[in-house]
Amino acid sequence: MDIKTLKQLYTNQFTLSKFIAGIVTAINSKDPQRQLLGMELARKLACNESNPPIDLMIGHGIVPICVRFLKCNSNDLLKFEATWILTNIAAGTSGQTQCVIDENAVPLLIHHLQSDNMYIAEQAVWALCNIAGDGAPARDIVIQHNVIGGILPLINKGMPLSLLRKIVWLMVNLCGKRPSPTLEQVKRLLPMLSELLVSNDSKVQSCACWALCSVTHDDKLQAVIDAKTVPRLVHLLKSVELDILYPALRCVGLIVAGTDQHTDVVIAAGVLQPLGQLLEHSDRNIVELAAWTVSNITACNQAHIQAVIDSGIFQQLCHLLGVNNIKARKQAACAVSNTTISGTYEQVVDLLDKYKIFKPFVDLLDVPDPHTIMVVQIGLSNLFDLAKNLGDPKDIFLMFEQLGGLDKLEKLQLHESEDIYENACDIISNYFSEAEEDSEQPVINDGVEFNATQPRKPDGGYSF
Repeated sequence: MDIKTLKQLYTNQFTLSKFIAGIVTAINSKDPQRQLLGMELARKLACNESNPPIDLMIGHGIVPICVRFLKCNSNDLLKFEATWILTNIAAGTSGQTQCVIDENAVPLLIHHLQSDNMYIAEQAVWALCNIAGDGAPARDIVIQHNVIGGILPLINKGMPLSLLRKIVWLMVNLCGKRPSPTLEQVKRLLPMLSELLVSNDSKVQSCACWALCSVTHDDKLQAVIDAKTVPRLVHLLKSVELDILYPALRCVGLIVAGTDQHTDVVIAAGVLQPLGQLLEHSDRNIVELAAWTVSNITACNQAHIQAVIDSGIFQQLCHLLGVNNIKARKQAACAVSNTTISGTYEQVVDLLDKYKIFKPFVDLLDVPDPHTIMVVQIGLSNLFDLAKNLGDPKDIFLMFEQLGGLDKLEKLQLHESEDIYENACDIISNYFSEAEEDSEQPVINDGVEFNATQPRKPDGGYSF
């Protein structure tokens, strides 16, 4: 079949199977010109956006043909076309990707990362990215053939930006998918990902953040910190680009969900100032993520709670308690409850007196979200326990009633959630069972006092 006939078949859309058979015949010929034309036509078929006939091409043996060219052909144009075809086949279904793997293409593609022809090297990166992105088993095969050792030497200041973007995209796929790769598999990537956080290209920065998000947990969390990522991630929290800001913020939130020592590093990097600004961001998702990060910081450590109080962030959290953003509101409530659980007496008083957080917190007993209600119930129980243990709690109990809190709890005794119903009954029973015995109650003005011997008390008492 000559070149003219092949072109006619392609132009006239002859029966597709016969057309592909003609392509294969041309590729298998001894004529380099016919081989190249056949590979070009095969690549155009594989690149068809609407409905590429990948299965037909696989059935006609295109994959082993491409692998053969990668193995032993000295013609760079044929190698480039072969790599491009494999890239598109690997972008298909898992079964199609597996065909590429089964023909042992992965080690050959990794070998061609070091090609003197930059176009072949870049296309090989793209093909490996598609293979690794198919799932954890395919990703692990790519890692086992030392793809990391193949891509790291490619990264230098003079490299094309298009190649760098593909490499960092490959890194995202190497770090992602569940189950997560082991620390041993990806630890060599971490220093480079940290360096890429300060890239001049926003797409590279975004992908580097997403790659780090995928490994910022379990035994890999400390390794992420050791790669000096935290100051760079905190700096990115000032970015105006959501594609950078969101994954950077998520990564920071994952770090502070670790140990107290991990949170210490993040606070020392100055995270609280940008977090306060992000709590007022125009994007709802950013606000939710920032509130979640703050709630993680306030969990179980009085020094961290004090740092949050000193930063003034509770002013923004108090505002969030009343906004129409269910997720952000819930996380703000978690931060308040965490403080009542783990904070000192003085820290709790700061919330109540300085930030006037009691009323918006109590008002959340009316919201439709069951989880938020339970968070508030836990916080109230802790707060009432603290008041009871420190002395006469009548003032805070009375203020709670005057804010309509007791009425809200009584309504919650009819809630469909058994946990909410039981919590409401317990709070009423433990703290308000004697309330009905008092025929007259004084009106509380500005302050609520726990007792007269409190360690610290501002003039005028504690106002809510």
